[in-house]
Amino acid sequence: MAKEQIFIGLDIGSSTIRVIVGKQESELGNPSIIGVGEAHSAGIRRGVIVDIDEAVSSISEALEKAERMTGLSLDHAVVSVGGAQITSHESHGVIAVSRADGEITENDVVRVVDASQAISIPANREILHVIPKTFTVDGQTGIKDPVGMSGIRLEVDTEIIQAAVPFIKNLTKCIMQAGLEIDDLVLAPLAAAQAVLTKKQKELGVVVIELGGGTTGMVVFEEANLVAANILPVGAMHITNDLAIGLRTSVETAEKIKLQYSSAESKKLKKDSELDLSKIDKQEEGRVSLKHIVEITEARLEEIFDLVNKELRAINKDGQLPSGAVLTGGGANLPGVVDLAKKQLRLPVSLGLPSSVATVIDRVNDPAFATGVGLVMWGNEFLLGSSHAINKFARSVLENDSVAKLRKWFKSFLP
Repeated sequence: MAKEQIFIGLDIGSSTIRVIVGKQESELGNPSIIGVGEAHSAGIRRGVIVDIDEAVSSISEALEKAERMTGLSLDHAVVSVGGAQITSHESHGVIAVSRADGEITENDVVRVVDASQAISIPANREILHVIPKTFTVDGQTGIKDPVGMSGIRLEVDTEIIQAAVPFIKNLTKCIMQAGLEIDDLVLAPLAAAQAVLTKKQKELGVVVIELGGGTTGMVVFEEANLVAANILPVGAMHITNDLAIGLRTSVETAEKIKLQYSSAESKKLKKDSELDLSKIDKQEEGRVSLKHIVEITEARLEEIFDLVNKELRAINKDGQLPSGAVLTGGGANLPGVVDLAKKQLRLPVSLGLPSSVATVIDRVNDPAFATGVGLVMWGNEFLLGSSHAINKFARSVLENDSVAKLRKWFKSFLP
């Protein structure tokens, strides 16, 4: 390994773009975070690029801030992917074991996972991830690592995550125009899970809920397998819009009110508590009830958690995940959101803090940074040959006729 490896995570959110820079100082352990850069997201709505020039400008601004903090020239990154155009579904692959003595090799594992991608995909869709769940050898199910076993028929169940081709092309164009090469594209809540979950949580059953600005992402794990992934088209920015309408103020004022006075604890406020709008913006007039502000916030959060519960119910996991829910994203910082989530989801709920990495930058220890830190950790595994992005990694292994690194990658899925 080189003396020093630099990993960059580019989290492209609907409200904020974050560049996280990590440095791997030893071959063991996670990288340490040495720099961050943040910029307001322009040209991005609900995780989708709507104006390329504005998006490029925002990415460049965040990148420049990270470069100034680290003193490094940043030219590559692992990039988050979100937006309601993401879909996921299960697939199945089957092959005959190649060796005459029936011993299963790493190459067989690559071939069977690759076979699970042989599905009918619409012309406007692209496979983002193919993540193996369990293997079956000659009818014996539930196998985590089939390498070294003997059999004739090898099968795998995988979770395939797809994205819209136009979205990927537009995103790629923006990043390249900002002067970055893409190491990998990673589903945003999957990256967040990388930063905040333990192996035990994944084994017992857990859902990561990323409360973003324009969308809410969720990934579900059980028995160390990815069970489901989804992006919901509702996020914290919808709270801002609701406040602007309900309070008859500008969106800018509503955002300030949300950040300073909003919460999900309406029962703790007195009915006569009021806010003078002129303290927020001199151009605003009148007074509004703080209880009314919180009630508007609660209503939108309840809707978001009801949508999450609906997705959990579709896979028979509502109220049945022992490790509960872990909240990440900027929306997770709203006061009272954990208690409200416990009530709505009927699960234990906690905030997802990226505490598995070392850093001297205090603001990184925040649910809003979970995705960015997860991208750095993902980049560490990708560049060192243990990426979860099996569709890309499998192709490189087949093209190079080398399977030496696959064992290390595969072990990352084991509990």
